[in-house]
Amino acid sequence: MRDPKQKNELINRLKSIEGHLRGIQRMVEEDQYCIDILNQSSAIHKALEKVDVMILESHLDSCVTTAVRGDDPAERERVLRELLTLFQGGPAARRGAQLQAPGLEALAAGETGERCC
Repeated sequence: MRDPKQKNELINRLKSIEGHLRGIQRMVEEDQYCIDILNQSSAIHKALEKVDVMILESHLDSCVTTAVRGDDPAERERVLRELLTLFQGGPAARRGAQLQAPGLEALAAGETGERCC
């Protein structure tokens, strides 16, 4: 991150996310209502997505642009392959996957005697 203003904004966002994460930890420790915890977790996911966008924009504006305009074809290919890998299934691509709850269908059908909260 080359721009100090962008870097500072990113750090502030990450600190805010860290605070929210601690809040979720307290909620779990205090046995708060599951849906309230999930709502907070969802907000953190959205905040992290915004952080990802900020970092990607910076990367595109600096590293990728420099490589594409440069004279080294291997470097151009490397940078473009990194982006392709990221969007084809790297960690950021998987982050958007839907929440999967094992046994959710059974729970919904009343097949378990357990109560959520």
